[in-house]
This record gives sequence, C-alpha cells and structure tokens, in this order.
Amino acid sequence: MPERDRDLIERIEQLAHEEHELFAKESTAQASSRERARLKEIQDQLDECYDLLRARRARREAGLDETTVGISPA
Repeated sequence: MPERDRDLIERIEQLAHEEHELFAKESTAQASSRERARLKEIQDQLDECYDLLRARRARREAGLDETTVGISPA
C-alpha cells in the first residue's frame, strides 16, 4: 500500500473514531449543538477522504498518475 494511502487511511480512522464518540453522545441526547455541528463536519470530511482514496486507487488501476487527483488542469 502506498504511503499516501496509509496516511489517508489513518486520517479516516481518526475521524471515524471521533464520529463514533459523537454518535454515542447524540444517541443519548447528550450532544451539544457544537458537537452536532462537529459531527456534520466529520461526516463531510470522511466523504471527501473516501472519495480521494477511491480516486487514487482507480487511477492506479488504470495506470495513471494518482498524484494528480484533485488537481485541475491549468
């Protein structure tokens, strides 16, 4: 597994851990409005991370340069 993927997967794991903690608070109606807002931010960040990981893997499988994912042409 490429180092860049490892870094991204570690980030996903960190976010997922925080998300689970906040879900636990939310499920018992103990989450503050700030925590609920953070939960939404985490969900958005996780979506972006998973999208980036899938794009990198797809480009690698297609024999393309994965480092250009997310870079728009000039």
